[in-house]
Amino acid sequence: MEDHHKMQSDSCDPDRPTHPGTFPTCEAGRSDHQPAERSVDFPVSVVLPAGGTGERTGLQTPKQFCLFMGRPLISYTIQAFERVSWIQTIVVVVAKEHMDLMTDIVQQFQHTKVRVVPGGSTRHRSIYNGVLAVGEEERPKVVLIHDAVRPFVEEEFLYKIAMAAKQQGAAGAIRPLVSTVIATTSEGYLDHSLERAKYRASEMPQGFTYDVIYQAYQKCSESDFEFGTECLHLALQYCGTNAKLIQGPPTLWKVTYKRDLAAAESIIKDTLSRSACVITGGSAQAVTLAGALQKAVGALNMELAVIPDLTGENGGYLLKDWNFIQVSVNRSCLSEVEALLTDLEAAKQALLHPLVVILVLLSGSDELSVSGRAVEPEAIMDLASAAKLRNILLYGIQLHQSK
Repeated sequence: MEDHHKMQSDSCDPDRPTHPGTFPTCEAGRSDHQPAERSVDFPVSVVLPAGGTGERTGLQTPKQFCLFMGRPLISYTIQAFERVSWIQTIVVVVAKEHMDLMTDIVQQFQHTKVRVVPGGSTRHRSIYNGVLAVGEEERPKVVLIHDAVRPFVEEEFLYKIAMAAKQQGAAGAIRPLVSTVIATTSEGYLDHSLERAKYRASEMPQGFTYDVIYQAYQKCSESDFEFGTECLHLALQYCGTNAKLIQGPPTLWKVTYKRDLAAAESIIKDTLSRSACVITGGSAQAVTLAGALQKAVGALNMELAVIPDLTGENGGYLLKDWNFIQVSVNRSCLSEVEALLTDLEAAKQALLHPLVVILVLLSGSDELSVSGRAVEPEAIMDLASAAKLRNILLYGIQLHQSK
């Protein structure tokens, strides 16, 4: 959390920031990065404290509301949780003066799992308000607490925290310390330093069974509410629950300073440009082409997933920040891409940022055929014009194959 994060170096290093979308390439015809299948058979809710003023960024607008590509940072964080099917409710806790702003963000970007509640005068008071809110209806088994300005959290790590919290009562993310921590005297001289290898930075997300975090706040002191920041400490001190600590990925870094805002935007843009999903329709020719594409992009440090369609388990790809390549070798090419555009619209992907869809038509003749009729380029252009209105950029490429 914040106090522990202050101990880390403010300079650039290999651990912060890092690219959340860079993965090794995989063999032709399959992807080693299928959307994670996670089975969570207990209710999980999320509390996102977002009442910070952003003083360290030096900006008038709190950092959680700063815009990237026309969209607030907090919306990216919410999206990361909304895409997790086993998360039921997301409670966003904001300062009272920002309630209307947050409500407008929820409506504009069509966040469906979110409830907005007013925060308190301190971080712990705000989190407690969020805990009370998630328990007003059906109490969840596990509550995840996460900073609104950590947008790059992934489902796999959320699953680890949720499962550990259910088993242990509390769980939290940790990261190695980057800089050595020192103590100073009242006169401003060095007192002593800590052995860095023995200590870790406490990060987010953290998870608790509802009973543990609720009882911890019920029992904690006014001093804790006023000056404390570490939820795991409250669980240990007031409930005797010793949290399971899990090494988190470097993508958990927090937007703290003004330059972090630019870094976050750069990562989001870079992620969108470095990953794509190839849909082959099960065609052998399309799979062969996809394999060639994977080899070509391997040197570019891009991720290229290859799937036959978007049905069943593969439907999870609609929820990833990827572009799409539809390879078609049959007469239903336009209907295939129309179905893809409809699916993307239903998943609200294009609402959040512009997507690119490339239709690759494998043809042995000079004409494209749909249902036995020749298709003029205008047909694809009309479809592209309609897609652009939905914030999707559609391109068509025809590849002629010879025997």
